[in-house]
Amino acid sequence: MDGTMLILIAVLGIAVLLFLVITTKLHAFVALLLTSLLVGVATGMPLSTVIDTVISGMGGTLGFVAIVVGLGAMFGKMLEVSGGVERLASSLLNKFGEDKAQWALGIAGFLVAIPVFFDVGFIILVPIVYGLQRKTGRSLLYYGIPLLAGLAVTHSYIPPTPGPIAVADLVGADLGWVILFGFIAGIPSMILAGPVFGKYISKKIDVGIPEYMNIEDKEWDKELPSFAMVASIILLPLALILLNTLSTVVLAEGNLVRSITTFVGHPIVALLIATMVTFTMLGTKRGYSRKDVQGIATKALEPVGIIILVTGAGGVFKQVLIDSGVADVLGNQMADSPLPPILLAFAIAAVIRIAQGSATVAMVTAAGLMAPVLPIMGVEGPGLALIVIAIAGGATAFSHVNDSGFWLVSRYFGLDEKDTLKSWTVMETIIGFTGLGMAMLLGIFFI
Repeated sequence: MDGTMLILIAVLGIAVLLFLVITTKLHAFVALLLTSLLVGVATGMPLSTVIDTVISGMGGTLGFVAIVVGLGAMFGKMLEVSGGVERLASSLLNKFGEDKAQWALGIAGFLVAIPVFFDVGFIILVPIVYGLQRKTGRSLLYYGIPLLAGLAVTHSYIPPTPGPIAVADLVGADLGWVILFGFIAGIPSMILAGPVFGKYISKKIDVGIPEYMNIEDKEWDKELPSFAMVASIILLPLALILLNTLSTVVLAEGNLVRSITTFVGHPIVALLIATMVTFTMLGTKRGYSRKDVQGIATKALEPVGIIILVTGAGGVFKQVLIDSGVADVLGNQMADSPLPPILLAFAIAAVIRIAQGSATVAMVTAAGLMAPVLPIMGVEGPGLALIVIAIAGGATAFSHVNDSGFWLVSRYFGLDEKDTLKSWTVMETIIGFTGLGMAMLLGIFFI
């Protein structure tokens, strides 16, 4: 089959995927699997080979992602249940003071969303925003936007949150580089989309606590874990992973220290260590029984099943593109594209995000399309991590009415659709484009 026909089949496959998700409301996991099968058959792959490709694509992806996302979920749940999230927020607010509460909330969100899911972190911390609004009379958005920006930035850019974990695995990026570039892109994104934009938009949209939100002011329990302990536990796996990346750069292969840091700094081992520390320091040493900790860990795994399966289906889609020969043709075409790889990755993710709403689907679909062609385009090493940032940025920008996050913010802040677009959507888009800008700037040196 000629190259033009293969590209046409790939384009039609994406169109079918979007139709299934948007129009028929078919679940993303099923839609990705079905699209992968249809693309495989349409490109002329033998039927038995299509099935083998589906199995290898799913297995190859989940072998890493399922372990890391599962450990990360248990790690975050223990932090949430133990009061670690509240401790971070309360300590930062006390440190910064009420007049700089915007910065405290932005930093709190930034740290909290590393181990805790975005929506969980927001629901836990939104009473602080309500309390500050009652005291000062300012618009909810003055405090709410910085919190949302902090949460959204690390949710998009910094592992072990599922999105960047999934994309990094699909494109073969080193997580240490992803974490490093995620911080470099994330900090200016949080500042611009949080305190800076929050101060501006709060003057345009003056909104108070919705009458239907009967949430009392947060009162901090004296028995919360210490700030130093919570911060250390959150940063532990990141430090181990970064140490692994650093050792591979500065130490020769075969060096004993490098071998040890490579082992303990592997994402699976690093997260396992952090999870065990969390179970002990925030669990059994703080009065939880081993049965309680087991129950918390089990509960943590309930919401991650869908994320894991959708990511696996993205791996299937990637493998079908490779085995069918579509990837080679696409790679040669993209290599001749006037767009640099980072901008191309961002654009693909953004288009899919706008069309169907889910950031996760946008990430895994864009990663599935980009992964097979990146070697052809000459992108490798740290450059792959920049592709992860670009895809995450594209999948973050332009959130609107087909995104569940849009309605979560609308409900908790009492905003109509127009004002949610002016606040939440613009904030998400600032995060996405700031991440893109930082990735392209770094790309001058690493691609």
